Amino acid sequence: MSGVTLAACAEMIFSDLPLMDRIERISERGLLVEIWDWSSKDIDALAGSGAEFSSMTGYLTGNLTEPDGIEELLATAAQSLKIADKLDCPRLNLHGTGLGDGGLPVRPVEVVTPSMWLTAADTLSKIAELGAAAGRTFVLENLNLAVDHPGTPFATASDTLALVKAVDHPNLRLNLDLYHAQIGEGNLIELVTEALPYIGEIQVADVPGRCEPGTGEINYSAVASALKKIGYSGVVGMEAWASGDPDAALDAFEAAFAPAR
Repeated sequence: MSGVTLAACAEMIFSDLPLMDRIERISERGLLVEIWDWSSKDIDALAGSGAEFSSMTGYLTGNLTEPDGIEELLATAAQSLKIADKLDCPRLNLHGTGLGDGGLPVRPVEVVTPSMWLTAADTLSKIAELGAAAGRTFVLENLNLAVDHPGTPFATASDTLALVKAVDHPNLRLNLDLYHAQIGEGNLIELVTEALPYIGEIQVADVPGRCEPGTGEINYSAVASALKKIGYSGVVGMEAWASGDPDAALDAFEAAFAPAR
């Protein structure tokens, strides 16, 4: 069984450099590149960069449950698929609702009702079909409510896993963010083990601070060993700030996940 492939988020690392320079630095290290909102970027420059992209944001506006939000989500997901084709990006990231300034939900939700669950699953089924037609996979990311994204519906790892299981489509998978999961739920090794059949990608940062592995409380080397043991051979992306020198942060990331490679 081959090991994991590593990626780094160009939105957060080498943050003092222009975006294209960040992408070049990440690629020079042999890592895949992750980006967020594509609408503000020079797509032709990205496509000509020679970088190999791992994931990108898969929508611009919308949500999973409101009629107008569903319409926006499906429309902007279709637009995102066209950009993913230009970049040959295999995975497109989704959240329970659109996120605005500071990562806060555009439409915060206090209580998620049973009917909202059913509607969200139906919407995600439609999203998965769009992905299948385009040969791409949408990944639903878990978030944390306590620190970064209060009021976001379907935010926890248990929520996102339940939705992906309910849809049960190969073109809808989890973007399992272990930084968010540690804040919200913990028990990361059991989480990745349970979620394994549904994982499209794993993202990491340490807690607290959202910096590279080794700066906080998560034993990422133990997580990496567990990933190797259970046979995970997908992408692990560092979606984290550098606590100091960016290259040193990526060195720490690569060292932490050496047991999984």
